[in-house]
Amino acid sequence: MTEQARQPRQRRRGDELEAALLDAAWQEVVEVGFPKMTMESVAARARTGVAVLYRRWPNKDDLVLAAIRHFGTTNPIEVPDTGNLRDDMIALLGSASSGRVGFAASITAAFSGLLASSGLTPAEVREQILGDRPRLSDEVFAHAHERGEIDLDTIPPAVLTMPFDLMRHDMLMTYEPIPPERILAIVDDLFLPLATGTRPQQGSQ
Repeated sequence: MTEQARQPRQRRRGDELEAALLDAAWQEVVEVGFPKMTMESVAARARTGVAVLYRRWPNKDDLVLAAIRHFGTTNPIEVPDTGNLRDDMIALLGSASSGRVGFAASITAAFSGLLASSGLTPAEVREQILGDRPRLSDEVFAHAHERGEIDLDTIPPAVLTMPFDLMRHDMLMTYEPIPPERILAIVDDLFLPLATGTRPQQGSQ
C-alpha cells in the first residue's frame, strides 16, 4: 500500500474539493506524466474516492484539461503598467518566462499523450485550455493604445501575438527561462518596429 493510500480521506465539499482534485491531477501530470497518470492515482493523491472524480470529469483527458486550466488561473502573472509599451512588454515577457517555464515543460511532456488519447488537434486543446479568457497582453496593448503609442485598429493581429509566439517557441525548445538579451531583441528589434514604426535607440534600457 502506498503512502498516499494509507493517509485518511478528507471531508471537503464544493469549490474546496474541486480545487484539491485539480491540484492533485496537476501534480500527477508533473511528477509521473500523462501516460502513467490514472484516475485512481489522482484520487489517491487527493485522498478521496475515484467516484468523486468521475462525477465531475468522465475521463482522464477532461480531468487533465481542467487541471491545466486550473493551474493557469490560480497562478496568474501580474500585468505590468510601467507607463510605456516597451517597458511593459519587457516586464511581461520576463514575468511570463520565469513564471511559466516549468508549466510549459510539463504541458509539452503531457501534450503528445493527451493529443493521442483525446483525438483533439493542438489548436483544439489550446482552445479548451484558454477558452474565452482575456490574454495578459490585451491590457498592456489597451493601455498603449490609450496613450497613443499604438493604433489597435490598424496593427495586424499577427504582430501582437508574435512576441509571445517566439517566447513560447524558445521555452519549448530549451525548457529554460528566456535570457534577458533575447527578450530585448524580441521587443526592440522585432515587435516595436512592426507595432509602432520606430526602433529604440541603441543602448536603451
